[in-house]
Amino acid sequence: MDPYARLAELGITLPEVNPPKGSYVPGKRVGPFVFVSGQLAMVDGQLAATGKVGGEITLEGAQDLSRRCALAAVAAVGSVVDLRQVTEIARLVGYVASVPGFFDQAAAVNGASDFLMEVFGVAGRHARTTVSVPQLPLDAPVEIELTVGVRD
Repeated sequence: MDPYARLAELGITLPEVNPPKGSYVPGKRVGPFVFVSGQLAMVDGQLAATGKVGGEITLEGAQDLSRRCALAAVAAVGSVVDLRQVTEIARLVGYVASVPGFFDQAAAVNGASDFLMEVFGVAGRHARTTVSVPQLPLDAPVEIELTVGVRD
């Protein structure tokens, strides 16, 4: 599956890579892998939303934000390699800033997982860890990082 064609079919334009908010790079290739730094849901350089999932952010809102994070992560991969070089999305780590008593962090990150499978097909299936955290940078509700297998 050609990820560029699939993005076009979905009506999605690959955004500019989110500039780092610290001393790191958005994506780095090491051998047959691209490691993507944690990505936030940004729109025109600003966070799409702030707050806690289960508080100001609904589960559905968190799913949309995690999808946006995954799109930003794909853009970071595309800044390092041609997306047609992706052989697999190996691992996704999702961080969800949530209120006490909210227990659907895994469902919140499904937006990212589903998006990756929409774009990369079977190569988008991945191992995943989802972690609840009390606070994320810039008061973001969700952050996504990826490890992606690539070929030359």
